Amino acid sequence: MKRRDFCATAALATGLGFVPQAGAQTKWDFATAYPAINFHSKNNEQFVKDVAAATGGSLQITPHFGASLFKMPEIKRAVQTGNAQMGEFFLVSFQNEAQMFGLDGLPFLVKDYAEAFKLYQAQRSYLEQILEKQGQKLLYAVAWPPQNIYSNKPINSVADLKGLKWRVYSPTTARIGELVGAQPVTIQEAELSQALATGVIEGLITSSATGADNKLYENLKYFYQVQAWIPKNAVTVNAKAFSALGKAEQDAVLKAAGEAEQRGWKSSEEVNTRAIETLRQGGMKIEQPSADLMAGLAKVGDVVVKEWIEKAGADGKAVLDAFEASKK
Repeated sequence: MKRRDFCATAALATGLGFVPQAGAQTKWDFATAYPAINFHSKNNEQFVKDVAAATGGSLQITPHFGASLFKMPEIKRAVQTGNAQMGEFFLVSFQNEAQMFGLDGLPFLVKDYAEAFKLYQAQRSYLEQILEKQGQKLLYAVAWPPQNIYSNKPINSVADLKGLKWRVYSPTTARIGELVGAQPVTIQEAELSQALATGVIEGLITSSATGADNKLYENLKYFYQVQAWIPKNAVTVNAKAFSALGKAEQDAVLKAAGEAEQRGWKSSEEVNTRAIETLRQGGMKIEQPSADLMAGLAKVGDVVVKEWIEKAGADGKAVLDAFEASKK
């Protein structure tokens, strides 16, 4: 490189607030459980590219998709211990650690994405405090599409769920299964297709995106748009790993994280529309739930929310009060 070109490059880097040191490079592993085709994964991949570009390549983050580095239940702990510098996990799956993680899995608390984002704003500071105590920093959180019911038979009322082999992924989904008399079976997403093909499960509640990604229409016939809740994935970084970065690198990570959050929420809405059409084209019957089914689910939801509030205590009441105020 000619001297004047080198000087120009150095001046540009200084102007951007970041001057990479020759040969200095930090490498992070980013563990996630979802396949590369999933919209969360694509969003995370863009985040990684944005960080690399903003830091001039001094911070290199390698994403590991499809639970290839750690299985889904292990990812959060891996970030806490520093075995992975970054990770993505499904918040509601860790409700037993802290009730606040389960907030966005409460049935019928929100009716659309706008309310789901307001709930997140009310919740975020509590999430940050909990994660900080666990040695992590919350970078961003992105919503899944609304959770709906899939089954291998018509579901016209809650009574039709009785005895169904019901896939669960969180304390809330397990409790709902218990309340409706289903047979709860814990299955991670990476094992979902096999569990359906072998008859281990006969129904579940999950997003349109998960249904499309895993081609649930190959084993299940019915999709009921109950829009029970809009849960989130959280992306966190090990606190020590983040603190070890220089100020310019930290700023680059936080800027890219803010953009990933905004981009991810928008993408979730777009994916929901496309995924439902994919299910339809795959032969799945897209149904609106009956009044009886919604009434029965609402009663179940009331029980679940009441139980959550009792366990969550003052923080739970405070976050719900803030959420209700934000809707006025």
